[in-house]
Amino acid sequence: MSCTLCGVRKEKRFCPAVHGKICPQCCGEQREVTLDCPSDCPYLQQARLHEKPRGENPPGGEVPFPEVEIAEQFLYEQEHLILGLSYALARSARAERSLDGHALTDRDLIAALTSLAKSYQTLVQSNLIYEQPTANLAHQQIAREVETAVKEFRETELKHLGYSRLRDSDVLQALVFLLRMGMARTSGRPKSRAYIDFLSSEFPPAQSPLAAPQDAGSRIVLP
Repeated sequence: MSCTLCGVRKEKRFCPAVHGKICPQCCGEQREVTLDCPSDCPYLQQARLHEKPRGENPPGGEVPFPEVEIAEQFLYEQEHLILGLSYALARSARAERSLDGHALTDRDLIAALTSLAKSYQTLVQSNLIYEQPTANLAHQQIAREVETAVKEFRETELKHLGYSRLRDSDVLQALVFLLRMGMARTSGRPKSRAYIDFLSSEFPPAQSPLAAPQDAGSRIVLP
């Protein structure tokens, strides 16, 4: 029998994305490019184990928001904020399909994080609230989850401290940290969900760490 995709080479493995058998070459070339590979596909999981780390740089070689410095001390001081935002991202990506009917991808998360970071950068620099316009429903959903997490964080601080000490610059740094982490963990392919799968495994459906920050352990995983 020939490969379902190319129709030339011999089929050797079952592909859950096409519900048929394909050849290893098509699997390697089309994985997360034209194929919506499910996260539990053994060939996808095996490929991820052998992929070289991308580092924090995007394909163009530039670090996103290079002017935003993230010191190690910040990661310790704002650990609960980062955990809360990570949980919000995992929650927004948990649905199998996004609001526009397409599977949520790393590119969706990275684009949404970039837009949010730009908005907070404008707020920090000029004290003006500016939302990056987008018609993408998935990006809007992610932005709502993140803004809800920030609001919950400030409310939790107010409850436990009597005031909120979270600064917009702190949110900006946390968003840039998560953005760089996403760029380091995604495969870079159009349909990659490596970053989404990482967040889903680290932050399963449960109570948000913002609800009781004093009980949350150190769970920040550096890119």
